[in-house]
Amino acid sequence: MATAAIVILAGTESHADLGRLVNGLETAAEFADNPNDEVELLFDGAGTQWIPELEDESHDYHGLYRSIRNEVVVCDYCANAFGVDDVVDEADIITADENGGHPSIRSLVEDDSEIITF
Repeated sequence: MATAAIVILAGTESHADLGRLVNGLETAAEFADNPNDEVELLFDGAGTQWIPELEDESHDYHGLYRSIRNEVVVCDYCANAFGVDDVVDEADIITADENGGHPSIRSLVEDDSEIITF
């Protein structure tokens, strides 16, 4: 059994950022496909900008995103700071705010999650 927190920090500005997003989605899907594993896909910082794009059914990676949608968590503070909080709310995505409006990475480590950033 493995426990992982996949953290998407890459913004939406470049092809390289898209590559990091896709690698993160595929890694999260690999964990989600294993019934003995636990995974959380956390969008933090500029990574929160991906939520409106991935919620769009015409996005190339919408299907992959939807396949692991139940694992998605978004930083509450960053969703607001990057102007995507309305989309996050509309999509009924869980937000994390345990650490001054941000997710608690320490709690994830304390829970023995392997932290993998993209």
